[in-house]
Amino acid sequence: MQKHFFDTLKSKSSNNHSFIEEVAGILDIGYDAAYRRINLKTNLTLEESVILARHYKVSLNKLFELENTNTILTELPPEPKDETTLEMWFKVSLQNLAPLTKLRSTEFIWSGKDISLFHTLTDSYLTRYKMYVWLKDLNEEMALSKITFDEWMQTIPKSLLDSAFALGEVYKNINITELWNDNTVTGTLQQLLYYFETGLVSKEIALKICNDIDAVIQHTEKQTINQSISGSKNKNFFRLYKCDLHMLTNSLMVTTSFQKTFFVPFTVLSYLKVEHEDTCNQMYDFLQKQMSNSKLLAKAGEKDRALFFNKIHSKIEMIRKKIILEDAMSVL
Repeated sequence: MQKHFFDTLKSKSSNNHSFIEEVAGILDIGYDAAYRRINLKTNLTLEESVILARHYKVSLNKLFELENTNTILTELPPEPKDETTLEMWFKVSLQNLAPLTKLRSTEFIWSGKDISLFHTLTDSYLTRYKMYVWLKDLNEEMALSKITFDEWMQTIPKSLLDSAFALGEVYKNINITELWNDNTVTGTLQQLLYYFETGLVSKEIALKICNDIDAVIQHTEKQTINQSISGSKNKNFFRLYKCDLHMLTNSLMVTTSFQKTFFVPFTVLSYLKVEHEDTCNQMYDFLQKQMSNSKLLAKAGEKDRALFFNKIHSKIEMIRKKIILEDAMSVL
């Protein structure tokens, strides 16, 4: 494997004199140390392999495929740890997505265990609450802190909100297909009830978040009926499937006319990025199979569509009533 790796690098080298000297300079090691690596007398470390692959713009994933078709590499992006890195996460996501809006063939396929970011990066209490929960999960200091959402909301940097809203706007200009089931909103509602019951979200704000979730569902229903994304400059489509057969996973498939990329959830905001062609094709085919066994709600008939969304609205109303009741009981 190491021999093939260096053969590939050498074919891409622009140094007509000494490939050994070039490698020594890239790795910041001596000539003899580079010689031993190139001649297989010393094994490359993983870090050295990555440095060389980046310099020569070689895909380690492709090289591994040649050796073992059952082995793939994934990319793990940095995980946000505080407000500053969360803002950077939004900005990097925006930079990565912006070019995709120029390709009409781009499509996002979301397998939704929870409501996706496509719907929740707006100027709302829900967006702010989501940030609060992410940071409570990812930041040890904030996790131990007793700061409530109501208090934290007053300290959110404007730049953090602006970066989130900007990312939310980008989603309007990409074709989106989503798979939901009856429990897609349940996790968000149960989480809100938990934070209310622990005293980290006030009754007043918890009810406003319920209203925001309700608004997201109403907006999603409108887009489902129209099969288009509201506010889209490119008249991008929106398709929502009701999936009763398979478990949904919060995974995302990004497809263009020339590539497929698959994102598998790792932690709260981190995803393993998979570009391995066979794996992506396999996952794409699986998602297509899921869709064939699901109902496209735009064409399912008014009754089926109304039953699905009304059931979600009923769950939201149930949580709303529970918040009001528990607050009333607390003063007795």
